[in-house]
Formats: sequence, C-alpha cells, structure tokens
Amino acid sequence: MVKARPAAGGGRWVEISPERIRGWLDGFYSRHDGATEQGLVLTGVSNGDTATLYPPPGLTDAQDVDTLLARIIRPPRIAVLLARKGAVAAGVADGTTITVSKVERFYVQGRTAAGGSSQQRYARRRANQAQAATQRAADIAARIMLPHAPGVIADPHDAVSALVCGGDRSMIDAVLTDRRLSPLALLRHPHLLESAEPRLAILEDAAVTARRIRVHLMP
Repeated sequence: MVKARPAAGGGRWVEISPERIRGWLDGFYSRHDGATEQGLVLTGVSNGDTATLYPPPGLTDAQDVDTLLARIIRPPRIAVLLARKGAVAAGVADGTTITVSKVERFYVQGRTAAGGSSQQRYARRRANQAQAATQRAADIAARIMLPHAPGVIADPHDAVSALVCGGDRSMIDAVLTDRRLSPLALLRHPHLLESAEPRLAILEDAAVTARRIRVHLMP
C-alpha cells in the first residue's frame, strides 16, 4: 500500500520503493487511460492529472522515466547523516545495507523555567553543550563518511554519490559548516528525511527510505 501525504502548495506526495515503481507507473497509465511523458512528468490523458517523479539521491541526473527505471536497478552508494541535539548517526550505505556506521548520544541540558541570572547561566551552559555536541557530530561524520567522499577515496567508483540528511535541519546545517566535510556537503540532497532520535535501527531505516522515488501528484 502506498501512503500519500499532503504537499505544500497543493497536491500530495507519495514515496515508492524501486521494486514497486514499475507497477505503480502501470497503474497510473491504467487509471488515466494512458499518459504522456515529458521528462519525469506524466500527464494523464483522461483528466490532465500529473505525476512528477523525483529520483532518489545519487540518481538525480536521470532526466526521463526510462533512464530512471534502468538506473534504480543498482542503487548507488550514499552517505547518511542523521542528527538531533541529543544524538548523531553517520554511515555509508550500499543499497539498503549499512557498511560502516557510528552512533553517539550527547547530553544537552533541557530548557529551564528559572528566571534572572539562573536562566542566563542555564542558557549559556546549554549553548556550550549544544556547540560541543555539534563539534563531536562533525568529528564523527568526518571519521565515518569522509573517507568515502569523491576526491578522497582512491577509486572513484567506490565513492558515495550523495549525502542524505535527516533529523534537525539546524543541527545538520551546523555540522556541515565544518570545512573538513565540504566534499560531502557538495553532495547533499535537498530533501531532509524525517528522523526520530538517531540510533542504528533508525539509520538502517533511513537507508531504505532514501532509495524511494518521491512522486508529486496533482491534483
């Protein structure tokens, strides 16, 4: 079963695994008495409904449906970075298999209801803890993912082709400002995965989710 969710600005999003995309496309053609294709946009003959396909990370150069279907057979190697204030998970995925990873939790003090100087003291302490967590997350990302970046790894065929991020966007942004990670930041995919508190099982789920083809349906 394919679940849909509303899209900002209208329509809805569905996410489809590579194993099911051919069947889903056949269904779209059947429901709309055929469809025309322009690049990755399908337009139903019967009513003008459209389906715009967004290739998964690492395959964004696929510019038409046939190319996309041919290339998803062998999913690319990708780096995955999940971060929240309290934890980070970094890994490299071949298909849906995490081949190398590291998960670490941090302590970042929660907000306090105290006022005056106590509140300021807690705020400073919390900010320092958050900064330390961000630095530690960058260290982990550099150690786990950077050796697999293009221009760093000896064989370019073994390099990751995309960086997929999930969790807290502000923390991800802060982690990727580390200069060491610039070769990976250049590969960052624009779609941010929803993520619970990072741990190994969540990282493994993210590798599966990242392979899905996102489809924007209108209306």
